[in-house]
Amino acid sequence: MQNIRLVLLLLCALFGAACSAPVPTGTDAALNAEVSDKLVVARVKAALAADPEIGDRITVESNKGFINLRGEVKSIELRRRANAIARQVDGVMSVENYLVIGG
Repeated sequence: MQNIRLVLLLLCALFGAACSAPVPTGTDAALNAEVSDKLVVARVKAALAADPEIGDRITVESNKGFINLRGEVKSIELRRRANAIARQVDGVMSVENYLVIGG
């Protein structure tokens, strides 16, 4: 678990400089958008993994900064907390929370 957090934080640091560059046009723009989405996903996963009650059990998807959270959490409070954590991440435009309460 600690190794996953470290890897995600390193990915965020490595890709941070790439996101500050100007966005090119055409095919390069599409590639940059894909890289940006992957970076946003890595940042959201790292932020969620930093919460010991949420951890790394949530699936995160991004399309141009629009985030989908999927998976299962133990309470409505954890569902709300995951949503709030994801919204605070740089690059997140909005969050759709499809987390279910269970287990």
